[in-house]
Amino acid sequence: MSLILRILFVLAGAITALFVARDALNFTVIQTFVAILLVTAVLLAGSLWSLRRKT
Repeated sequence: MSLILRILFVLAGAITALFVARDALNFTVIQTFVAILLVTAVLLAGSLWSLRRKT
């Protein structure tokens, strides 16, 4: 589980770095927000995949 979260945080850091400078004061806050969005997207995709397989 921690490996998955680390991968998501690396992706979140890369995505956040595209829009916010790494030395900005709120970089970690925005990175955490992007990571939460990524986790939500993965969970949504998983639940939709599960619903699709059942029908």
